Amino acid sequence: MAYGAYGLVEVLGEANAVLVTDQMLKAADVSYETQDTKCGGHALIFISGSVSAVSAAVESVTVAPPCKVFNSAVISNPSEEMVNIVEGFKNRKKK
Repeated sequence: MAYGAYGLVEVLGEANAVLVTDQMLKAADVSYETQDTKCGGHALIFISGSVSAVSAAVESVTVAPPCKVFNSAVISNPSEEMVNIVEGFKNRKKK
């Protein structure tokens, strides 16, 4: 599957991840891919869509954040390896 871009946003806590995901989904025509939570409660949310839509969605939570955003990034034209990483996170959540 080809993706125009991935957006990544890191927050602290599952509740904050829900708030950020909701805001991004409302801000632009993007799709929720998955999220990964690590030790310490940091959640990394992955969205996908066109470069412009993903950029707008990520910007919506960095300009007017519903909670503290630790890091964010937009990866345009992700490599096959990056796609495999995100798919791996998605498959891990299904188990």
